[in-house]
Amino acid sequence: MEKSYTHNEIEKKWYNFWEKNSFFHADEKSSKKPYCIVMPPPNVTGSLHMGHALVNTLQDILIRYRRMQNFETLWIPGTDHAGISTQTIVEKNLIKKLGKRRKDFSKEEFLSYIWNWKEEKEEIILSQLRKLGCSCDWSRLRFTMDESSSYAIKVLFKKMFDDKLIYRDDYLINWDPSTQTALADDEVDYEERDSFLYYFKYFLKNSDEYIVIATTRPETMLGDTAIAFAPNDPRFVSLKGKKAILPIIKRELPIIEDHLIDPNFGSGLVKITPAHDHTDYEIAQRHNLEIINIMNPDGSINENGKEFQGLKMLEAREEIIKKMKKLNLFAKQEPHKIKIGLSYRSKAIIEPFISKQWFVKMEPFKKKLTDLIKEKKIEIIPQFWEENYFYWINNIKDWCISRQLWWGHQIPVWYNKKDPSKMICHIEEKLPDEISQNISDWYQDEDVLDTWFSSALWPFSTLGWPNKTKELEKFYPNSVLITGHDIIFFWVARMILMGEYATGKIPFQKTFLHGLIYSKSYWKKEKDGSISYLPYTEKIKYEMKKKLPKEIFSKWEKMSKTKGNVIDPLDIIDQYGTDAMRIALASSVTYARQIDLDTRRFYEFKNFINKIWNAFRFLFQNVIKNQNPLTSESFLKGLDKKLFTIEDRWILSLLNRLIDQEKKYLEEFHFDKASTILYEFFWNEFCAYYLEIIKPYLFEKENKKIQKNKQKLLTIIFLILIRLLHPFLPFITEEFFSLLKSHFKDFKIKNNIDIYTKDALEALNKQACIVSNYPSILDEKDIDEELEKRFEKIKKIVSSIRNIKSEINIPLSQRIDLYLFSSTLDKKFIDELTPIILTLNNIENLHITDNKKDLPKIFSSKTIDDIKVIITLSSDLIKKEKIRLNKEKEKLLKKQDLLQKKMEDQNFLKNAPKNIIEKIQKECKNIKNNLDEIKNKMLNL
Repeated sequence: MEKSYTHNEIEKKWYNFWEKNSFFHADEKSSKKPYCIVMPPPNVTGSLHMGHALVNTLQDILIRYRRMQNFETLWIPGTDHAGISTQTIVEKNLIKKLGKRRKDFSKEEFLSYIWNWKEEKEEIILSQLRKLGCSCDWSRLRFTMDESSSYAIKVLFKKMFDDKLIYRDDYLINWDPSTQTALADDEVDYEERDSFLYYFKYFLKNSDEYIVIATTRPETMLGDTAIAFAPNDPRFVSLKGKKAILPIIKRELPIIEDHLIDPNFGSGLVKITPAHDHTDYEIAQRHNLEIINIMNPDGSINENGKEFQGLKMLEAREEIIKKMKKLNLFAKQEPHKIKIGLSYRSKAIIEPFISKQWFVKMEPFKKKLTDLIKEKKIEIIPQFWEENYFYWINNIKDWCISRQLWWGHQIPVWYNKKDPSKMICHIEEKLPDEISQNISDWYQDEDVLDTWFSSALWPFSTLGWPNKTKELEKFYPNSVLITGHDIIFFWVARMILMGEYATGKIPFQKTFLHGLIYSKSYWKKEKDGSISYLPYTEKIKYEMKKKLPKEIFSKWEKMSKTKGNVIDPLDIIDQYGTDAMRIALASSVTYARQIDLDTRRFYEFKNFINKIWNAFRFLFQNVIKNQNPLTSESFLKGLDKKLFTIEDRWILSLLNRLIDQEKKYLEEFHFDKASTILYEFFWNEFCAYYLEIIKPYLFEKENKKIQKNKQKLLTIIFLILIRLLHPFLPFITEEFFSLLKSHFKDFKIKNNIDIYTKDALEALNKQACIVSNYPSILDEKDIDEELEKRFEKIKKIVSSIRNIKSEINIPLSQRIDLYLFSSTLDKKFIDELTPIILTLNNIENLHITDNKKDLPKIFSSKTIDDIKVIITLSSDLIKKEKIRLNKEKEKLLKKQDLLQKKMEDQNFLKNAPKNIIEKIQKECKNIKNNLDEIKNKMLNL
């Protein structure tokens, strides 16, 4: 066995082995209980990022766990066409490479470029998922625009169309001028920015009098169709029914009152521009106002803007302000904060825009969407996300599902050129006679469906819906959905809506919403006041504990290349290995909204992997490959519990408890706790104590029975730990399992064997660790709380000996005289304690007594419950001990002085809670006792 772990070779070897043996493949005809997850499909826009690494690691942990529990596990992989994002990135790529935009190509030519891009990027994504160790059923790979998905989407669209749940209408929608497409309300991010509130003069019709209106968007005045004020505002009631003249355009504007107007905003009078403001649009509907669009789809002013035609909106703003000043109609401007809507994809400023779009009616779904969560038909974990879900449902608006793109699912509706009111929703390949016989009179809608519309069908379209497939029957509803909390509205709620509507069933039983990954960015202020971010290479040094200079600051932020805090999962895999990355990610996942991730975490878990490797190497060299190895024949004889020592019973008690706790944490999605208890058990209990204690027995030459029993138990414990760790660390555990399996072979399991040996042999009978049986509590009787408490006391005594040696600078390797004093000696406990202390500490002479006269005169000590741990001191150590005790005394006296002042402060005593005062009194008493003990120790010295 190699001295050190080389992850690259081992990872490649075992992933190929798993795939070759079809361990990931699910059998829809199986009688096993089903467990199904559909992968949130990554966009075909580029490589995987750390968020993908996280969500797929969590899914793989659950799939591997359930596979080992003998579920028929199906994890469906797939990719998303990601309409806006992919079209935008491909167009940018073509501009860069060929100097051509989308509209320089025919639609077919441009789409062929996107399909080529999709094939190239999908191949990269799938290879990266394999590198992560994802045990997906690759034979069921899906794409949101593959033939099966496209058909399912058309069927559902037609069903909703026929049920009158989809409609087309002119409506004020969110428009992205950059990608020139509509966006749903929840695809718009809002950002607060510094701007101005502008005051303009509008003259009244046939009058020298003017009114002053306030606006944050002067450019939209070109489309004004009214002036409004709050009902019964005494300042303006006399204006009601009158008309004002729109400057520049010279349009007559009726002056109206409406309850949506805030009398405290600006001058109290506002302009109404229905085509470019959502509130104004609502007011226009109520007052039957004219709606005048002044914007082209590319965000420039159209012919309704007259002299400003062709200018972009922000350019028009500047020119209009200049013009108003020139006309002496500019009153003033004031600093003002505004909320800007930004496209969640392109980051362009969103413009309200009148356009004919397709919508899904949401009102009919509100009750069902609410009831499914309230009645716990679907469980949202963590539960606090339910509040956000219900807020969205309660404020839901009709869902705009059409997008003005070329890449996507084309809307399956045909229009008659001669009669616009005539439309046919058709989804079959062969056109109906009405269209085919007069094809020149008809045309298909050029818009495509929102990406989230197709993604909403993912849990059931991937299983063959609308066909009644065996997969759909077996694996739907899915068992769980794992995704980030940021798409609870975009995706989770809409999957619930579509799943229930299309199939009459919930899409999944549970959804776990993990936090979003944040990484530390490091920055400093430059002389000009600007902020400059440190590059990633510098950031790593500080994360690895390099001291941070005063001028460098850090904060947790979302990952961004410009901030130098992007952690690339592929770089982490190359440097630390997949297993280390997987368990580091899992250990970061709490129920919190944010996951703080730094490079040091991967380094720490790489050390953990090395620890496991070294521990197994010890087993391999001293049990499997030593001069007196544990053979299959010997293993088959089983364990002799009569030969168990306290450490054997203790480790089995903890191990059974660990198995129970691990299952509980995994099933409650406490990934952090599930990984942490394995880490702590392996490092702090198994390696630090059990392995060290049993080493002398493994080299025992006299008592071969005890030696063999220890060898068997050590092997059994390792086999249990390998299987518990496998969902987190699939590669290294498969390597260990293979080494054990190749050694123990050619055996038949006997019925009269002990339960621990039987479990180990049943596991080794399996073809691989990935399909071995997941450990369950083997013997509840072995969980012994009293024994665990006794052993904890032993650990404290061992630790106190090490602490005394450390405090007075005695090297751990130096042999010492040790006294254990107790007035109430427990013989059984002493018998259990003695061999452990002798093994774990370098003891020259061990003295156990209940008589104070037997104790040395000069010593250093610590007290653990009823036992005093005493180390005799030589003359040079006495000096060191005096120095140490004086330092400790100084420290205690300072603390005592501080507490005494508090207790003498009458104001504090009057106002402080009773429990705080009692706590301080108790602390004072403890300090006095410690000072007395130091005094006695000094006298002894």
